[in-house]
Amino acid sequence: MDIKRVKDYFYWLYFQYLLITCSYVLEPWEQSMFHTITVTVFAMVLYTAYVFIPIHVRLAFEFFSQMFGGQPESTV
Repeated sequence: MDIKRVKDYFYWLYFQYLLITCSYVLEPWEQSMFHTITVTVFAMVLYTAYVFIPIHVRLAFEFFSQMFGGQPESTV
């Protein structure tokens, strides 16, 4: 794939992000603050999903396996 096309595609995605969030009307220092907060919140959501979703899936699996007649785990 051509490097210029990839660069243009990422520029287009960034431009779409600016349009969707309306951050293109902000001043440069406001844009940097907005982007910092947005990236921080997104990172916290990803981390929380990474930590807690497997736990909830395991607990739901145990609950439904016991509900539908699965053998309880041994406490030995």
